[in-house]
Amino acid sequence: MTSLTLDAADEIVAAALKRAQALGKAVSVAVVDAGGFVVSVRRCDGARPLTPDIARAKAYTAAVMQRPGKMLKKWQESQPVFFAQLSQLPGAALPIMATEGSVTIKKGGEIIGGLGIAGGTADEDQRVADEVLESLGYELEFAAWGVAGTASGDHEKPRDTGHAGAPRNAEHAGTARDSEHAGTARSADSADSAENARNAEKTEKGA
Repeated sequence: MTSLTLDAADEIVAAALKRAQALGKAVSVAVVDAGGFVVSVRRCDGARPLTPDIARAKAYTAAVMQRPGKMLKKWQESQPVFFAQLSQLPGAALPIMATEGSVTIKKGGEIIGGLGIAGGTADEDQRVADEVLESLGYELEFAAWGVAGTASGDHEKPRDTGHAGAPRNAEHAGTARDSEHAGTARSADSADSAENARNAEKTEKGA
């Protein structure tokens, strides 16, 4: 089984910081192993204070979800409650962040960790991560994964029009029966009124 060594993690971090510097970006870089545990984190001069934590969360997401963060974005959009709950699980060390700059580290067909970049724009963070991993010989191809076997996780359950129509039909049937009952009641009331009138007429004549 391939594992991510400290030397390999430091190599990735150093290359990422150098690539970001070439773009004029002050970033933080984090590398975690396959279980999401931190192996190496560095914040370059001038990077914002929160960027190390963001980079760690991005790396964690890419490792434990076993797919780059950008592949999870539409899945997260379709099931936001599910993704929010993932971050609150007892075993979740960090939030799940489905975003750019979160790339799974894969070598020899095996997932061995995650890389997180934070400090540039979303596109810049992603560009640095992709270019560095590719230059160091890591794999960037991942099978589609998410809901219903799609990369985006975009999934809509078919609506059961038959069942949906049944309540409406029952409602219409109930309305018809109510109308029928109402009509019957009105007919009975009319018959009673006519009978009462005839009885009153007979009583008057007898008097």
